[in-house]
Amino acid sequence: MPGRWTTTWSRPVGWLLDHVAYRTSVTGRSNVPATGPVIFAGNHISFLDGPVMFGASPRPMHILVKQEMFTGFLGRVLTASGQLPVDRRGGRAALTAARSLLEAGRCVGILPEGTRGSGAAAAINNGVAWLALNSGATVVPVAILGTRTGGEHLDSVPAPRRRLHVSFGGAINVSRRPGETGRVSMDRAGTEIRAALARHVQDSIQRTGQPLPHAESPHERPVAVAGTPADHHLRKVQ
Repeated sequence: MPGRWTTTWSRPVGWLLDHVAYRTSVTGRSNVPATGPVIFAGNHISFLDGPVMFGASPRPMHILVKQEMFTGFLGRVLTASGQLPVDRRGGRAALTAARSLLEAGRCVGILPEGTRGSGAAAAINNGVAWLALNSGATVVPVAILGTRTGGEHLDSVPAPRRRLHVSFGGAINVSRRPGETGRVSMDRAGTEIRAALARHVQDSIQRTGQPLPHAESPHERPVAVAGTPADHHLRKVQ
């Protein structure tokens, strides 16, 4: 499990990214619980979504990042800053590590759409629901806008000093109901989280006037970004 020091040094780097490299407006910080485990669930439109969310958050977090990024210098930086590598072929190590962090009262960031796209949260993977149900953590939907705009390519990086927007929505809690099977609980929780994230993204668009980018075919990947939970075949929640 990453040490607490890993996010101590990297948080100022995230702040510099948000407020020096880019001009990021941040709203909804008061919606984030000051203590206890929190899952930050953000929409996904660009490579920069994770770092921008990291820098904007009022609390440090450990973000699930595809393991292909953990190579060379970047890989050393991600490891040293406490990020969690995800095996997108179906390994459970990332979810297990994330649950341990949450059980220790820390925060985890996840982009549950699983891959870059329009960012509308039309569908998400159930990894975030599994984490919420098995850790009891509060889920905070996060709308990230401006990291990709118009018809920019999925691999594009925004020009320096662009205006970005990060908004933390109202916290939600999900739990298993008496008599529900694990699969039913997870599907219901996933639906609730997806609806909250999609609604918050649309509210943020209305408030900021920053539209989502044009939809493109997302990168193909074999399984969900969050890996496969131990007790459930991970499915997308529409």
